[in-house]
Amino acid sequence: MQDGKVRELSSSRTRAALRVALLAGMLAAGSMHAPLAGATGMVYPSETGPLRVTEVARGLESPWALAFLPDGRMLVTERPGRMRIVDTAGRVSEPIAGVPEVHARGQGGLLDVALAPDFDRDRLIVFSYAEPTARGARTAVARARLDVDGLRLEDVRRIFAQDEDPAGNHHWGSRLVFGRDGRLFVTLGDRFHHRERAQALDSHLGKVVRIDPDGGVPADNPLVGRAGVRGEIWSWGHRNVQGAALHPRTGELWTHEHGPQGGDEINRTLGGRNYGWPEITYGREYVTGRKIGAGSEREDVAAPVLQWTPSIAPSGMAFYTGDAFPQWQGNLFVGALKFQLLARLVLDGERVVREERLLEGLGRIRDVRQGPDGRLWLLDESAGRVLRIDPQ
Repeated sequence: MQDGKVRELSSSRTRAALRVALLAGMLAAGSMHAPLAGATGMVYPSETGPLRVTEVARGLESPWALAFLPDGRMLVTERPGRMRIVDTAGRVSEPIAGVPEVHARGQGGLLDVALAPDFDRDRLIVFSYAEPTARGARTAVARARLDVDGLRLEDVRRIFAQDEDPAGNHHWGSRLVFGRDGRLFVTLGDRFHHRERAQALDSHLGKVVRIDPDGGVPADNPLVGRAGVRGEIWSWGHRNVQGAALHPRTGELWTHEHGPQGGDEINRTLGGRNYGWPEITYGREYVTGRKIGAGSEREDVAAPVLQWTPSIAPSGMAFYTGDAFPQWQGNLFVGALKFQLLARLVLDGERVVREERLLEGLGRIRDVRQGPDGRLWLLDESAGRVLRIDPQ
């Protein structure tokens, strides 16, 4: 008998990358999901054995992202505009000084944070945020030097900002990932009411961009030199990308994005590719339920590795490469806001062949990271918690 809820993709190669079906042999409903109280946390069932979820810290307000410092402590962003340091014992610092003003409305505010590749030497970090402007707001990225002991940011400098700043409070993106070459990927939302701009190559809306650490445009970006095109653009046709990670074997960027009423996607996000939104999508209009776009497939549009209908509202993503869970090696983990769970995706090369839904009902999982200890760490947005997953 196996624990947990497991889903397996169909055998068709075309549909295997797109649809998920239930795996036979589940436990009876009611016994699959309920956690058991343990001495130091809650124990949840899984296909690979019991999982203990420990609350390491709480009291955060809308935590959005975490990044591990070399000594195991964490930088955690709070969407209202604060950044804090949390140690492994759960002590939460006072807010770090020097964070710029943010547009903390709706889904906007202080968003992702990442350590620069040479952080040990230069103490540089990058972070993304909704930057207020005279007209509205836009997703921006800043670079700063972190004074850990002094709890302050020094030499703060904005290195990127979207070229459009419409009114509205939704669809900012925004995840930050350094490639193996040191260039920075930034995911950008379509700002909800401007979805048609996701297909426009003279706009940053609905794009993934790739920039140098100082904000410059890499000469080898796929669209550099084309007239009327933003050279920062890496890929386009995205709706609202809130998960991004490098594949541990290939070094390729993988992302996931929210779809409307269906069609949340995981994509291999390759340079110079169109990912369809809003012309090719699995999503439907919120009010009318009408299908959006001209279909779900088109020859010039990159098909998703996986799509979720109904939507799970994904946020945060990490490939697992640690030793704490040997059976998870190479698996992809995605948090879910709406369904309040952690999705474990089993890969066969570049195909998702199975999904297991873990920790159901735990909370709105906003971020997922592998820690230096080989454990998985989560941010629970709904309860303001930092959580750690251990084998039981």
